[in-house]
Order: sequence, then structure tokens, then C-alpha cells
Amino acid sequence: MLEKKHGRIVKGLGGLFEIRIDTGSAPERISCRAKGNLKRDEEKLLVGDLVTVACDTDTPDGVVISEVMERKNALIRPPLSNLDYLFIVFAAAKPSPVIDTVDKLISIAEYSGITPVVVITKSDTQKSAAAEYAEIYRRSGFIAFVTSSEDGEGIAALSEYINNEVRDGRLAAFAGASGVGKSTLMNALFPSLSLATSEISRKIERGRHTTRHVEIFDISSDPNTGLLADTPGFSLIDFARFDFFSLDELLSTFRDISPYTGKCRYVDCAHVGEGVDECAVARAAAEGKICPSRLESYRSIYRVLKEKKNY
Repeated sequence: MLEKKHGRIVKGLGGLFEIRIDTGSAPERISCRAKGNLKRDEEKLLVGDLVTVACDTDTPDGVVISEVMERKNALIRPPLSNLDYLFIVFAAAKPSPVIDTVDKLISIAEYSGITPVVVITKSDTQKSAAAEYAEIYRRSGFIAFVTSSEDGEGIAALSEYINNEVRDGRLAAFAGASGVGKSTLMNALFPSLSLATSEISRKIERGRHTTRHVEIFDISSDPNTGLLADTPGFSLIDFARFDFFSLDELLSTFRDISPYTGKCRYVDCAHVGEGVDECAVARAAAEGKICPSRLESYRSIYRVLKEKKNY
């Protein structure tokens, strides 16, 4: 009878997976491949998956992944499963933030039951802009941090939040477009990770992809530590191409807009083009209760999903 152990996939490259086995003291890490039908379907395995590994002396590695536990969630970009927190990172400037992309990521996290945390980097380049972005998301009901890896602003506060919240095996991912300083931020938070970084091109204000794959790290040597994932940079979340959620589920992913639904004059109000006399959402936005950029992001996603539904 083969000995079985339970663990989490923390890295996967070329069909070889690194598994973190929680032993109750210092976690053990082993490398192995998948067995049978799991090996034939690469999409069945994601970094973050909770798996069963079985010792097998007939295999080259002496152990195989024999089973994948049911996921509580999974992301397409970054490709990661069983997340508890998603730290959504964007720069105050250089490169200029694409708020539509930030809000799409927040919606995906909300739908998936992942706690979204907004992190604004490079506050030293545009302090007023960084403060304004933070205020938008705090007013909308989210936790937001303003940081600078250059002068250290916000690093201690963000580190304290992570140490208090991301514990006992909880998994958090840092996701952000190339060049926003994500890896630099993670190095400032956790120097022992020594993640690769690169300079920003002054001409195109974009960073080279310094993170080539998803990988999970222990936050500390504490046996009760949480886990952090570093992910590749990305530039868009394509709702037209991928099925993140349906049009009917969109409102539930905007916590700052959904409280005003059901109060419109017409029950089928889409909150997209209606005026303040008919639409409670439009009225709330006019009164400053909903941030304009958040409503515009909702309407942008709505239009894409509406066209997709009617296609």
C-alpha cells in the first residue's frame, strides 16, 4: 500500500510540480509529476491546488500526484487556485494606471469569494494621484494601501496587514501589470524572497516580464505562516474571450453599486444609460455616493457582457 500525503502545488514547470507538504513544523517540499489522467490534461493542475501525493518507487521521482482536491476558486490570469486574498497592484504613475483593468480584477475576486486588497505603488512619483486613487477605493468599501518602495511609505502598514490576515496557510496573490513595481514591492515587504526585477523603459513606460511563472512562497519560517504567490505581469482581463461570470452576476461583484439596485423606477433598469429620475444608481452617482470611475467600469463590463450574451 502506497503512503499518501496531502500538500499544495507551489510551482509547476514543464510537467514537473513542486509540492509543499505541511508537516506541522517546517514544511517539506518535494518535486514530482502527475499521474495518469492528470498528466494528460494539464489544465487539471494549477499552482495553488491542494493535492494528494502517493509514494511510488516505479516512477522516476519516487512519488506522483494522485488526486486533486475540489477548488474553492480559480483564476485565469494569473492562473492560480484556492486564493484567499488578491492584492491588486497598480502604480500612481509611470506607467499610468488602467482603472478599468483594476476594477475588472476586483470584480473577478468578488465573484470568486477572494478578498481584494488595492495597493498603489510609486506614491513618490505622484503623491496627490496616489491619495486620490486610495480614496476612491476606500469610499467604495475596499482596503487600500498607498506605498513607495523608494521612500518606504506604507510598507510597514501593508506588512502588518499581511502578517495579521494572511496566516495559517491562507494564500494571497500579488497581481499587477508589468512595470508597476510589484516584484520590487514584494522584495521590500519580504527581502528573503529576492524576486527578480527590471528597470522600466523610459520610452514606452513598460516593464519587461520579470516573473515568468506563478510561484508560491512561505511568508516566514513560522509553521503557522501564510503563503504568497508571485505572478506574471499582465495587461488586460478579456471578458469577451473568457467566461469569468455572467451578465446577471455582474451587479453582485460591485459592492458599492449593488445596494442601490432594486430602487429604480423600472425593475429592468440596467443602470447604464438611464437618467437620475429613473435610475437609483445614476442618482447615487450624481450625489457622490458612487465614484464615477467605478460606475464607468461597471457600465464598461456590462456592455461587453451584454453584447456577448446577444451574440
